Amino acid sequence: MTLLASSGGAGIVAVGFILGAYIMPSVIAYARGVPNVASIAVVNVFLGWTFVGWVVALAMAARSMPKPTS
Repeated sequence: MTLLASSGGAGIVAVGFILGAYIMPSVIAYARGVPNVASIAVVNVFLGWTFVGWVVALAMAARSMPKPTS
């Protein structure tokens, strides 16, 4: 029996978890207020299926931002 055909909705939960993990770099970038959220989202959506693309998007989202000067 495959994961998606299992009873009790476990397949739907698994797909939701996988999609949530897939878009995590974009969510992190948006939550942190990173200035280039759109470019992170593009890398995440189009290259995130490769593990390297997902790691690059995550690194872009988590990088340190310069402090604003007053």
